[in-house]
Amino acid sequence: MKSFLILIACVGLLSIPLMAADKAEIFGGYQYLHTGDIQSFSNSSQGFNGWNVAATGNLTKYFGVTGDFGGAYATVQGVSLHTYTYAGGPVVFANLGSIKPFAHVLLGGINLGGSQSGVSVSFNGFTTMVGGGVDARVADHFALRLIQVDWLYYHFGSRTIAGVQVPSFSQSNNVRISTGIVFRF
Repeated sequence: MKSFLILIACVGLLSIPLMAADKAEIFGGYQYLHTGDIQSFSNSSQGFNGWNVAATGNLTKYFGVTGDFGGAYATVQGVSLHTYTYAGGPVVFANLGSIKPFAHVLLGGINLGGSQSGVSVSFNGFTTMVGGGVDARVADHFALRLIQVDWLYYHFGSRTIAGVQVPSFSQSNNVRISTGIVFRF
C-alpha cells in the first residue's frame, strides 16, 4: 500500500508540467522538400511535394516535445521517388497573443526509395531537422501554421545492391517548408 501511494504521488508530481494552457497539439498539412545536389552528382537537386504531420506535448508554458513525420514524392526521368522522415525532439515556443512562434531540433530517420518498371530500391538513413515556424490562432482549439521552415541533413551508409557497391552519401543543402492546420487540446 505504501508503494502504491508513493507511485501515485510521483505520477502526480510528474504531471504538474502538463497543466500548461494547451497540453497537446496535432499538426497536419502540406510540405515542399527541396534537396540540394548530392555529393559528386552535379545537377541532382530535386523538389518533392508531400505531407507533414506532427504531435507535440507541451510540458511547460515554453517547452515541449515533438514527434514529426513526413512523406514527399517526385518523378525524375521515369523513376518514382519517395522520401519519408520520422524524427522527434525538443521544441521551444512563446505565446504572443494569437501568434505562437516556435523553434525545434529533431533527430530521427529517413527512408529514400525509388522504383521503375517493377524494380524498387530503398535506403534507410539518419536525419536531423533544425527549424521553426509561426502558428496563428483562429479559435480556442484551432490554429493555422502560417509557415514552418526546416534545414534538413541526412546521411546514408554504403550498401551493395545487386552486386553493385553504392558508397555512403550525405547531404546538408536541403530545406523543407510546411503549412497546414493545428488542433490544440
